[in-house]
Amino acid sequence: MKKIVTFGEIMLRLSPPGFKRFSQTYQFDVVYGGGESNVAVSLANFGLDSSFVSRIPNNDIGECAIMELRKRKVNTNHILRAGERLGIYFLETGAVSRGSKVIYDRANSGMATIEAGMIDWDAIFKDADWFHWTGITPALSQGAADACLEAIEAANRNGVTVSTDLNYRKKLWKYGKAPGDIMPALVSGCDVILGNEEDAEKHFGLHPQGVDVTHGDSVDGKAYLSVLKQLQAMFPRAKKVITTLRGSISASHNNWTGVLYDGETLFEAPSYEITHIVDRVGGGDSFMAGLIYGLLTFDDDQQALNFAVAASCLKHTIKGDANLVSVEEVEKLMGGDGSGRVSR
Repeated sequence: MKKIVTFGEIMLRLSPPGFKRFSQTYQFDVVYGGGESNVAVSLANFGLDSSFVSRIPNNDIGECAIMELRKRKVNTNHILRAGERLGIYFLETGAVSRGSKVIYDRANSGMATIEAGMIDWDAIFKDADWFHWTGITPALSQGAADACLEAIEAANRNGVTVSTDLNYRKKLWKYGKAPGDIMPALVSGCDVILGNEEDAEKHFGLHPQGVDVTHGDSVDGKAYLSVLKQLQAMFPRAKKVITTLRGSISASHNNWTGVLYDGETLFEAPSYEITHIVDRVGGGDSFMAGLIYGLLTFDDDQQALNFAVAASCLKHTIKGDANLVSVEEVEKLMGGDGSGRVSR
């Protein structure tokens, strides 16, 4: 069985029930999640050997986060139990023309205070096949960026495939470094790069001409080919460069697809119209997990991309950060059955 390692922070997510605003609520729903842990959960749910590496405080709240991962069959043996606190994010879920809102509370969390040298990466990668990280981790602190670079270099030494989701988060880059100061060295060690139009622009100054994500509801994959080619030229180690494409009609109604460029061919996935979004948080993470599964399972980039888009389409129907669907459910949607009929 293929072994995948992900590295990042799992957080406590606190949300007002339903579609209430922060100012309306007297209670919060509790969910545990984060970009990298969401990928780990999805891959474990697909039946792969999924390990999550992090630094989580040795207290009851940290234990609850780890229990959530174990419940989803994620290997937590490499998690360091240290640090003052678990990171938190507050989510106000939007609807129709009102977008969702996120407030972070991650200062001095276990992952924000991690440093290089704390993790024995060579031991972790001894029997690993794939390593995944995101642009969220190096945005937390210089120590987190250093630990991420250390992990990538160890994965490269050990012949482990490395993927990244660029995941630009403007609210997190607060420690005096810009993404352009940190990200190029990290992404240079990656074999697979995923990013949307904002990620490419904010990290590396790349932007497809004539595309504005705040206007219009259509998605044209060919419009992003120039960006994918530029990313691959900037980071020649990358064998595959991918972007997700979201056409936002409203907060509750999106079009969703993706494209993959392998240096020669642009692969385009079918587009799905998601008309009643339950929870779009984790949509990109579910795509990444589907892509990793697809690339490890299918000898066909088109099929891998199609699996990723279908998996992430289904995630939009599930409350919480993680994508709790099976391979069979994804393949059913890939086959054209999106009826949602009761399975008896």
